Amino acid sequence: MPGFEIFGDKERKEVGDVLSTGVLMRYGFEGARNGHYKALEFEKKLGDITGSAFSHLCASGTAALSTAMAACGIGAEDEVIIPPFTFVATFEAVLQAGAVPVFGEIDETLCLNPDRLEAVLTPRTRAVVPVHMCGAMARIDEIRDFCNQKGLILLEDACQALGGTFQGKHLGSFGMAGCFSFDAVKTVTCGEGGAVITDDPQVYETCHQYADHGHDHLGGPDRGADDHPILGCNYRISELNAAVGLAQLKKLDQILDTQRRNKQILKDAMTDLPGISFRYLPDPFGDSATFLSFMLPTEEKARQAGKKLAENGVPCPYWYANNWHYYRQWHHLKKMAAASPMAVELCSNLPDYQHLALPESDAVMQRTLSMQIMLSWSDQDLEQRIAAIKKSITA
Repeated sequence: MPGFEIFGDKERKEVGDVLSTGVLMRYGFEGARNGHYKALEFEKKLGDITGSAFSHLCASGTAALSTAMAACGIGAEDEVIIPPFTFVATFEAVLQAGAVPVFGEIDETLCLNPDRLEAVLTPRTRAVVPVHMCGAMARIDEIRDFCNQKGLILLEDACQALGGTFQGKHLGSFGMAGCFSFDAVKTVTCGEGGAVITDDPQVYETCHQYADHGHDHLGGPDRGADDHPILGCNYRISELNAAVGLAQLKKLDQILDTQRRNKQILKDAMTDLPGISFRYLPDPFGDSATFLSFMLPTEEKARQAGKKLAENGVPCPYWYANNWHYYRQWHHLKKMAAASPMAVELCSNLPDYQHLALPESDAVMQRTLSMQIMLSWSDQDLEQRIAAIKKSITA
């Protein structure tokens, strides 16, 4: 999965272009650039890949989420429905916006269950943020339809799902905006980076202003001539990070082909193992194949399998006990342990995160293991991995 597995001459060439100019900032310094605009080139290519009218690069996936929240007008005391299986950045971005994370149940897609959204809907609900976890899609068409019916903003967290599609349409492109991450271990990496895609010109305009201290970028070569229509933050990406990501983005088709091949080989080998079932994929052809997620019949069997897989050299995350990705271990959220006061602390009727109960999600996650799919595996590596899996699951 991680793009860093295939760093090579193309990454070095793109980075060398930047270093040869000495211009590391994405804005200004036109005279010294020698025609190199790596962030702009990345944005154009990402828009072409996803079929989106606009794309804006940020410093991280988290920055992209915060930027998209601001651009979509999500703010103080708005409630935002998110899944309990995600990276902590999803709820962090909601809190930083001054909004309130509200957790909906997931299903065996490992993503938000659209059939359970109504149960957590209130008059304060402003948006739904489905997370396309582990590289594959939520039931995004149904979630989109629910948002349209209820007049809610759909903002997709596709940070883990670059290249994934549903019925031929790229994940991240179904709502008002979609976000990606290009951190050190993502399918395509900038080292650190993220992006917002959208078809809405006003959302895009706000994104590129908000992520650069509110600059309108109309001052030409003189940044001092820019106006500041809005307050913003510094969520800019550097040209060096964008250069690495640009080389990686040009390899996306190769990466996806390799991931899908390796995943299918492993899945085929596991199909007849006792007690194994697989994550439900609404569109199997659109899976970016970063993980192979599978279920055991019970929590006890899942824990046993996870232990044996690790002992046999095939470690698989057991998300139910994971500190970063599942709500049960988010003690800082449950205690609202902010380093400084947040706008959300002034909100009324905050959920009782300490006693949050999501039995349907627990029933799925208790039984689920995920195997990361690597790009660098040889055929021999895959054969050895299959032997270890069979030893672990059948023993």
